[in-house]
Amino acid sequence: MYKTIHRLAGCVALALVATGLSGVALAADDFPLAGNYTQNVACKGDGSDPAMAKVMISAQEIVSNVGVCSILDRKKDGDSFAAHVECKFPSGPLMGNITFTPKPDNTVDFVDGNGTYKAVLYRCPNSTPSAATSATPGAAADK
Repeated sequence: MYKTIHRLAGCVALALVATGLSGVALAADDFPLAGNYTQNVACKGDGSDPAMAKVMISAQEIVSNVGVCSILDRKKDGDSFAAHVECKFPSGPLMGNITFTPKPDNTVDFVDGNGTYKAVLYRCPNSTPSAATSATPGAAADK
């Protein structure tokens, strides 16, 4: 079970809880977390970032080295964003909830719905929401 939760958390890449939170649903083009990140290590953005740490977040999905998670639902909850996601792994799909909390230092705290996996996402330089939403999942995962 830990591996399953860790994989979900890795897709961070880790977004937002579908139930139990008050908040307004976000429009597809209104997702301020869209962009390229690295997980638990500052992003240089010069091509030297470790592939294992790279994460791409768009309004529709989260792509990381462990797989692709589709964002099924997302909501803003105070300063945080919650998402209900479905991740696709070789062993089969996995659904779960994740939360992102942007910080003033341009990082994003990530936690899975059970609180068993936490990470800090570092936004890459020159990472814009429009660039992330136009990137293809394969291209983001291969970078």
